[in-house]
Amino acid sequence: MTTTGLSPATDADIARVTEALGMITPRWNVRILLALSGRTQRYGELADKLPWLQSGQLHPKVQTLCDAGLLERIEHSPRHVTYGLTERGTDLLPVLPLVAGWADRFLEKPDTPTSAIENVEDGLTLLTRRHATTILWVLKSRQETSARALASIVIPHGYWTSIYPPLRQLVDDNLVTTAGAGQPYRLSEAGDGLGGVFGALSAWAAGRPLTHASPHPVWGLRDQSVRIGPQTQAAHHTRRPAPTTTAPARSAHHPAWQKDALFSHTAPSRPKTALTAGGPGR
Repeated sequence: MTTTGLSPATDADIARVTEALGMITPRWNVRILLALSGRTQRYGELADKLPWLQSGQLHPKVQTLCDAGLLERIEHSPRHVTYGLTERGTDLLPVLPLVAGWADRFLEKPDTPTSAIENVEDGLTLLTRRHATTILWVLKSRQETSARALASIVIPHGYWTSIYPPLRQLVDDNLVTTAGAGQPYRLSEAGDGLGGVFGALSAWAAGRPLTHASPHPVWGLRDQSVRIGPQTQAAHHTRRPAPTTTAPARSAHHPAWQKDALFSHTAPSRPKTALTAGGPGR
């Protein structure tokens, strides 16, 4: 059953991507997946890698990821249990550098260098805002459209002015742009640059290899500017600081995709500051 005014195939594609984002975006989930990459581990070993999470916080998240099919619990004996990535969880890992590369290129730059894991978390957070994926999908398909026409597709059974809050949020995040009141909406450079991310998420969510990302019918990559591999030169944006949390320390260098370096917790995160002009916010 479709939930938008899009074709059944496109509607199903968006639904799968939205569900995938819902699995991995909740706070700390990506860090848990990365901590378990490489080999299975006992719960205590995993907890040691994520010391800023108390057991009461970690266990429910591990259970949720097991229920989602990304992690598996292996009972060797009643007193020997390990956790590890499923094949599905392992297949997800190559998608994460795509998100990190997009965020590093387009999100606002902080004064303190940002790690790859923070880029992934911040990028995913923007994409899980209400109706964000569907709106971006429609604008990519149609190039530009009015708010009323967009509402007829995204929320066909709702009152059309309900499209404005999520649209304004995407404009504030600099993923969508418009010339002014009453003018059509279109993707910004950053929004259009999500092709690699959405193409890969679509392929993964459908159980296909990531080689299917480039020929995606909507988000097919034309310039390969965001891809798995070495990052392209970042655009000249400034980046909004992340909210205050107790989190791992920042890397001293430009983000590198090194799992073993992602779990230091000796320094606090950046404090919240006023929003600044620049690229998409965090």
